[in-house]
Amino acid sequence: MRTYLTTIGLEVHVQLKTASKMFCTNSAEYFGAQPNSHVCPVCLGLPGALPVANEKAIESVTRFALALNCRINKQSKFDRKNYFYPDLPKGYQISQFDLPIGEQGWLELDGKKIGITRVHLEEDTGKLIHANVNGEKVSLIDFNRSGVPLMEIVTEPDIESPEEARSFSKLIHQIARYLEVSNADMEKAGMRFDANVSIRPRGATKLGNKVEIKNINSFRFLEKALAYEIGRQVEILESGGKIIQETRGWVESKNVTVSQRTKETSPDYRYFPEPDLPPLVFEQAQIEALKNSLPELPAEKSKRFEEEYSLDKKYVRILTEDSNVAQWYEKALSLYSKEKSKILANWVVEELLRIIHDKNLIINGVPIEPAGLIELLTILDKGEINQTTARRVLVRMFETGNLPSRIVNEENLAQLSKSEDLESVVEEIIRENQKAVKDFKNGKEASIGFLVGQIMSKTKGQANPKTAETLVRKKIYGNQSGS
Repeated sequence: MRTYLTTIGLEVHVQLKTASKMFCTNSAEYFGAQPNSHVCPVCLGLPGALPVANEKAIESVTRFALALNCRINKQSKFDRKNYFYPDLPKGYQISQFDLPIGEQGWLELDGKKIGITRVHLEEDTGKLIHANVNGEKVSLIDFNRSGVPLMEIVTEPDIESPEEARSFSKLIHQIARYLEVSNADMEKAGMRFDANVSIRPRGATKLGNKVEIKNINSFRFLEKALAYEIGRQVEILESGGKIIQETRGWVESKNVTVSQRTKETSPDYRYFPEPDLPPLVFEQAQIEALKNSLPELPAEKSKRFEEEYSLDKKYVRILTEDSNVAQWYEKALSLYSKEKSKILANWVVEELLRIIHDKNLIINGVPIEPAGLIELLTILDKGEINQTTARRVLVRMFETGNLPSRIVNEENLAQLSKSEDLESVVEEIIRENQKAVKDFKNGKEASIGFLVGQIMSKTKGQANPKTAETLVRKKIYGNQSGS
């Protein structure tokens, strides 16, 4: 069988985080609301209703385009994209065609530049709900989503695998959250993907016919849909068939793509300038001000964490994935010591984030302030508790909201570091584990670890391991010398 090269271009749709919709004053917070409760003549497309553009949405898209290294068009405009669908009440969508807000950008992914064709602004559609009413299958329409600001990012066909498409999409998601222009919550349709994919035999220069896969709503499904579609196209070509340009949908219950319609082209949409909205005009000073307002972006933050804090790539990736986690870590580090950046990173990644994940929380919703974790680590550094107890205290901090010093005192968790505190326990463990004692006397050094482990278990982790080991050796050697 011949080998094939894959070419993928993505269209990423991101709902913007604004108080009101794109062209009217209705609330954009529609999720969970009663159907058709966030509507008005404008977003219902009633005759005579006039749209007014949302300034915050325009600013958000401009900032995002700048973050993707795009050129901002100083003159931009809205256009009517004409097509019929039940959830599009006007019979057209207000979008952007030949003068988007941003174009000709790029985003670096693992050392490779993925070209950004354009970043434009449009309005979202309503939502079809397929249901059974009185024994009949019906399709209902909820227009609450109609008119919500929607940003679209279109890439060049520079992506070469399903895995790369997934990684790129996750980076777009991360940037949207860093800039706080969107929550990009895919469970609420806040981020969706269309993917154009084609294959060609290795060595061929002409691209194959592309197929578009519509409305994919998760990173995992994006990767799976592309993998399936590539396999389907290879099978067609290997059997002597031809790939037709079409639009297909991803059926997640069956893990297949299915044909929906022959792919429309730009002339089919009969674009023309939106007559009810004036053009957008950007002054260079406005563009520069928005550019200067950009926060430190994921790639920059990752590089700085690696260089400034000497952290390995795994910890850097986890700490910078969410800007709120990165901020929490740096606030904690400012209260601790930069020389202990690796110790803190280990506690945040391996302990704090694990508990957050288990409890299905977010970093901003935890009952622990950075100062609380630093107090715990300071107690640990002083030897007042050991690692095992410190982990227990951290869990109790989540459960009670109390500071670590209070938990240690009230629950009597201070480390047993004096020989007299451990003597009786050590003697008991030695009596109960004579085989391990004999093995140790015969030169099996690992047996000492077993005995110390038994002591730690007996004291519920409160024993100082070094003190326990010293005392065990002393007792055994003492017994040996006296025998």
